Amino acid sequence: MDKNQIIGISLITLLMFGYFGFMSTQTPETPVATPPAITQTIQKDTAAAHSAQADTALKAQNQREYGDFAAAMTGEAKEYKLENKDVVVTLSTKGGTIKSVLLKNYSTWDKKQLFLFNEENNQLSLIINTNRKPVDLYKLYYAGYETKAGDKQVLTFKTDAGNGKTIEHTYTLGAEGFTVDYNLKASGFGSELPNLPLTLDWREQVERIEYDAKLARDKSTVNFMQAEDGFDDLTEASKDRETETISNVQWISLKQKFFNSGFIVREGSAIPSATVTSYPMYSAVPNAPANSEKFIKSLEAQVQLPLEGVLTGKASYSFYFGPNDFKICKKVAEGYHKNVNLGWPLISWINRFVVIPVFDGLKGVFSSFGLIIVILVLLIKAVLLPLSYKSFVSMAKMKALKPELDELKAKHGDDQQAIQMEQMQVYKQFGINPLSGCIPVLLQMPILLAMFSFFPNAIDLRGESLWWATDLSSYDEFAKLPFEIPFYGSHVSMFTLLMTISTLVYTWVNNQVSTVTGPMKYMSYAMPIIFLFVLNSFPAGLSFYYFVSNLVTIAQQLVIRRFVDEGQLRLQLEAARDRNLSGDASGAPKKNRFMARMEEAMKQREQQQQFKNNTKKK
Repeated sequence: MDKNQIIGISLITLLMFGYFGFMSTQTPETPVATPPAITQTIQKDTAAAHSAQADTALKAQNQREYGDFAAAMTGEAKEYKLENKDVVVTLSTKGGTIKSVLLKNYSTWDKKQLFLFNEENNQLSLIINTNRKPVDLYKLYYAGYETKAGDKQVLTFKTDAGNGKTIEHTYTLGAEGFTVDYNLKASGFGSELPNLPLTLDWREQVERIEYDAKLARDKSTVNFMQAEDGFDDLTEASKDRETETISNVQWISLKQKFFNSGFIVREGSAIPSATVTSYPMYSAVPNAPANSEKFIKSLEAQVQLPLEGVLTGKASYSFYFGPNDFKICKKVAEGYHKNVNLGWPLISWINRFVVIPVFDGLKGVFSSFGLIIVILVLLIKAVLLPLSYKSFVSMAKMKALKPELDELKAKHGDDQQAIQMEQMQVYKQFGINPLSGCIPVLLQMPILLAMFSFFPNAIDLRGESLWWATDLSSYDEFAKLPFEIPFYGSHVSMFTLLMTISTLVYTWVNNQVSTVTGPMKYMSYAMPIIFLFVLNSFPAGLSFYYFVSNLVTIAQQLVIRRFVDEGQLRLQLEAARDRNLSGDASGAPKKNRFMARMEEAMKQREQQQQFKNNTKKK
């Protein structure tokens, strides 16, 4: 290498080291980031573009499928409330329909607010037919308008379908009560609505709001009133699915034990047809014991509403959400009080015109329902005292004839037919009607049965406590058994037990003046034991009533016995026998109609028996 080359290579080497040394001391450049606001704006614009495209596609689809109703398929949901001293009704612009109903003065068995209607347990739809696709009017969006009509609140939901076509739902609630009036109107529509009825589809899953889930299930059903056939219902305690198609319907009620939700026709013709359904449900509560139940029964009603009334604005109806209270229900609609089961016609009349007015009168004076029941027993026993006295005296007369009756048994042994024939002769001689002791008892039976219908359906007793019973409308669980006894249950109802003991004591007292002997006497002691099993799960109010009634009856029997001289009765019977044996001018004993008929019946029976015996011999 020559000198010039060496100098050149050295310079190039120095330049290279200098370059790399300089570059290693420089800070790397940071990339320029896009500001967040600009990024968000870009994202929003992109989302808006996509949303706009989706909305456009949805509107186009709705227009194709729903025509005039397409514009009301989207909107904003806003809630309104109608409230009085009894209920709070929540409605929404989404659907223009009821979303929930709160009963302000009642609660569930576990002391929670009682929503008789809510979106969880009720589904409502109102289907109108179009030339394109059926439309659910309860899925459209409406505008809400609140007004007043005197002391009534009025809420109107209205949607505009364009070209003067509108749908209106109007709800009216008074200052008190459980009835919401409902008017449905469609205006401006023509041939796009075929002349077919609308379908109101109401499906309710009955929630458990009573302590006794089984009894509540057995008392839930669909009731209805038909213009021609009157009141009817689906079988309450049915374990199977029941469906029935009905016509000319005035109202339909989805009825529970103590409450009901109803749909009532107010103006125009009755509902042309409807289909009602019920079936039991057993839905357990999540994260709760296995025997806890949330839904107990499913009640359904598909109701056909005439289109003509909707187009003319005469589709006037009412919803009822309230208690099964006779006084309230009888004001709702004709026959609506039949949602309260007061028994068969005679029993129902006694409850309607005697028991309920007396009970309401006592309720206005006394606050303790235990005291009210005691006073009710005393009043009824005072009214029935003449019949009780007559029955006791009749049994005492029969007992006074015991020596004669014992002679007949000794004379004929086991020949019951011969004993009965001569026994009738003895009664005739002493002027005794064998049924005179039974007739007063039979006359008291309607009152007894009226109580049997009244107490299980008396909503006034719901939630009322007495001593250890926390709810007089349900059984009192004095003790819980670790096992279940067939036909009895897994609990001990103390009021039922006290009722049974008092009935056995009354039976013993009654048998002291009774002529009943043999197996029939022991049967009288068996009946209270049977009722111990039957009534163990019945309302505590009913068992307490029967318990108090037995105590009062025993006291009556003991007092009456002090005023009835059996020795004097015997003398009266002997005097009557002497008069009867003296007879009339022909010397024949006197006969009354009853004794003559009994004697004729006994003769016919004897002749039939003789004919059978002769036939066997041949």
